[in-house]
Amino acid sequence: MTIEGLLGRKLGTTQVFDEKGRLRGVTAVEVGPCFVTSLRTPEKNGYTAIQVGYREDPRLNRPAAGHLKAAGNLKLRHLAEFRTSGADSYALGDRLGAGLFAVGGKVDVTATSKGRGFQGGVRRHNFRGGPRTHGQSDRHRAPGSIGSGTTPGRVFKGTRMAGHMGAVRTTVRNLEVVSRNDEAGVIFVAGSVPGPTGGLVRIRTARKVAK
Repeated sequence: MTIEGLLGRKLGTTQVFDEKGRLRGVTAVEVGPCFVTSLRTPEKNGYTAIQVGYREDPRLNRPAAGHLKAAGNLKLRHLAEFRTSGADSYALGDRLGAGLFAVGGKVDVTATSKGRGFQGGVRRHNFRGGPRTHGQSDRHRAPGSIGSGTTPGRVFKGTRMAGHMGAVRTTVRNLEVVSRNDEAGVIFVAGSVPGPTGGLVRIRTARKVAK
């Protein structure tokens, strides 16, 4: 079994023609090149996985550089583990790329969503806002009541209110791989991918394929 996923970078959105001649809106994702930096085995770690590194970084500190010494003195900024049942088929320093994902297959993409700062209830939770009639000129986007004064006499935890929005780990599932450019190491997936352009993404073979 091949490794279940790799690290990459979001390049932006575009349009491509699929095999049926349909114009599809896609997101271009650069996959790798990733390098095998460590092997996890049941005898040593209790599970089977492969640790890969992505993007060169010449300013690594000494502990990080020492960890990557066995893989050929690579200097990689991002490290991540991906499960596999065949770790024996990989060696330290192996290079992996976009060829892992086949055209027509489904992938799950995980990234940190764009930060929106401090937002009110209307934008953060799609609240309707207050009435716009009878002289209420300042209640259009106000939150309104947040609880009863007597019972329970407090505000429940998790009450939807204004607060920090975005900048959270987000996964979009079952994105179709519409096209692939092996020379550039880029795959084109149908739909949107979380995060800003140039942001780090985690691409993985879809675990729960929609029927």
